[in-house]
Amino acid sequence: MSEHRLELYQFEGCPYCKKVRKKMTELGLSFTAHNPRQNEKRMDELMELGGQDQVPFLVVRDEQGNVVESRYESDDIVAYLEEQYA
Repeated sequence: MSEHRLELYQFEGCPYCKKVRKKMTELGLSFTAHNPRQNEKRMDELMELGGQDQVPFLVVRDEQGNVVESRYESDDIVAYLEEQYA
């Protein structure tokens, strides 16, 4: 799945976001972090993609930029990352 692009909607002070960032780092994954609390455009994207003002939110895109996976909840995200990338 190395052709997939990972995007994480998160913010620094969130312990659940930290848990996901830590797992992504442990797995050596490259990802783009978006902070919807500091950027109205990112908040609009978060709401459009997931429908909830909640972080962390993981978006996986294919090489064309299409969303192939998205999920909330840190435990669900970590389980997905371990399943797909460990």
